[in-house]
Order: sequence, then structure tokens, then C-alpha cells
Amino acid sequence: MKRNIIAIAIVLTIFGCQKENKKYAGADAVESNELNKEISDSTATEKIIKTADMRFRVKDVQQTKEQLSKTIKAEGGTVAEFSIESTIQETDKIKQSTDSLKEITSYRTQGYLVAKVPSDKLDEFTNTIAKMAVFVDNQSMKMDDQSIAYLANKLKAQNRVDAIEKINKVATKKSANVESSLYIKDDYVDKKIENMQIDSRVKFSTITLNFYQDNTVKTMIVANDNLYDYRPAFINRLWLGIVNGWTIFKEIIIAVSNLWMLILIGFVVFFVIKHFIRKNRLATEEATRNIIDRARQ
Repeated sequence: MKRNIIAIAIVLTIFGCQKENKKYAGADAVESNELNKEISDSTATEKIIKTADMRFRVKDVQQTKEQLSKTIKAEGGTVAEFSIESTIQETDKIKQSTDSLKEITSYRTQGYLVAKVPSDKLDEFTNTIAKMAVFVDNQSMKMDDQSIAYLANKLKAQNRVDAIEKINKVATKKSANVESSLYIKDDYVDKKIENMQIDSRVKFSTITLNFYQDNTVKTMIVANDNLYDYRPAFINRLWLGIVNGWTIFKEIIIAVSNLWMLILIGFVVFFVIKHFIRKNRLATEEATRNIIDRARQ
């Protein structure tokens, strides 16, 4: 009896394992078919990113910038960035009068603009720009196929959805793996955002425009900043110098008069010293004569 029960249990176990293997094999086959179908459906959608660059010469940079803004807006695009810069090539100042100069400046003006325009209107837009230019220095366009990267992100995102569902099912029975689930969700979000960025870049192409105009010469009257030119004429300066010299001389006399006591003491000291020096010199000469007289005797 026991042998029969054991035999039946073994048979049921083998049958159950085979059934479970068939179930998993069927599930794998279904997933493989769905994956192949997803790949075949997604491959048909092209994700081509277009970028363009142009450099051209114009008559007036400011007017061209305004025309470009209107054209971009009319085409349904937007201006992402722009700047206008003037660089002085040479400058000179010519004296016009005592207080004014004529300033002559040669400068070069350049413009830089980055725009996003609908991809299907990119060729039409570049043709419109070429008509604004005096001539085009260079023009280029680049096409980047992101179809495979887009498909990879889409499939990986779907895999992460399935993984999160499985983790949630296991978590209800055993233990919740919050950290793994959060990591997978963040990665899923990253893949979705990458595809959103690809869609945006596919829909709107980026074009970079560099434009410039010929050197411009501008003249204007400016204030004379050389202070030497504002001095009086020579005759006036000479007379002012004489008057100023007389004033300085009077100030010196006044300063000396304030020091009369020191000057007087100085004179007294001078004559006293001179007297003693003269007295010593006479005494020396007399002593010398006495020695000579003795020597003669």
C-alpha cells in the first residue's frame, strides 16, 4: 500500500514539473514573440536628428537679426540663444577745437544665433536665410539616426515595468525590496526622458547661425579729455607767472621777517667766531716772528 502511494506521488511530481516547464516555456515563447513584434514595429519609426550650421555675410547685422527672429517665428520655431558683438579695429581722434575732438572709429559687428525650427521646414528655412545674405561662407547639415537608441530605451523601459511588477508580487509574499524597486523606477524614468529628448530633437532641428558685416567707419564729436589743451595762452601764462613770482617773493620776505631773531643771533655768532679766529691767527703770526728773531740772533 505504501509503495503504491509513493509511486503515485512520484508520478504526480514528474507530471507537475513537466507542466510547469511547459508553462514557463510557453511564457518565454510569448515574451519572445512580443519582443520580436515590438522590435519590428519600432524599427519602422525613424528617429532622425538634424542639425545645421551657417556662416554668411550681411549688409546690416541688427536688421538681419530682426528678420531672422520674424522668419523663425513664422516657421513655428524659437530662438534659443543670440548675441551681437562689435569689435573695434582702429580708432583715431582729431582736434576740432579747444574742448572738442572728432573721433573716427572702424569696427566690425558680428551676430550669433541658435534657433530651433521644425525639422520638415529646415531646408526651406536655410534657403530663406541664404537669400538674406550677401554671400554664404559655408553651410552644412548633419543627420544623426537615433532609431536604434530610441528602440533600446523603449524596450529597456518596458523591461523595467515588468521587473517592478514582479518585485511587487514577490514583496507581498516575502519581503519588500524597496531599494531595488526605487533604482529600477529611476532608471525607467531616465529611459523615458531620453526618448522624450530624442522626440523633441527629431521634431525640432537645431541650426546655428554666424553672420557678420563689413567694417563700419563712424565719426562723432566728443569732449576733449586732454587737460593740457585747457591751459591759458602763453602771454597769459607769462603774466600769471610774473604775478605769481612777485607773490612768492613777498611771502619769502614775510617768512624772513618772522625769523629776524634767529638771523640776528646768527650774525652775532658769526662775528664772534670770526673775531676769535682772527685773534688766534695774529697770535700765531706773532709767535712765529719771535721764533724767527731768536733764530737770527
